[in-house]
Amino acid sequence: MTDLDYQTKAHALLDAVEARVDAWLDDDVVDIDSHRSGGLLELSMPGGSKIIINTQAPLQEIWLATRAGGYHFRYVAGAWLDTRSSAEFLSLLSEQASVQAGKALNFSA
Repeated sequence: MTDLDYQTKAHALLDAVEARVDAWLDDDVVDIDSHRSGGLLELSMPGGSKIIINTQAPLQEIWLATRAGGYHFRYVAGAWLDTRSSAEFLSLLSEQASVQAGKALNFSA
């Protein structure tokens, strides 16, 4: 994948996560505060925990940090997959955000 392809795909993923959080705020589903600075997206969850999503351009990866740990994702066959477990990014983000928010959240829908 070229650097431009990586940047396009990575920023589209951050845009999608940010849009989902904004929609939940508008619909009063959950109070998550998002802050984005370049390739870093910080989600402040109810209860004070955080989820950090960060682009890693030199490695062409997306890094996800949650209370449960850190994960590295690479774009493979049309999806962002964890380099250790092959879990899909939005599925894992949904799972971890649900735990940290105390309610079911689905970033894939």
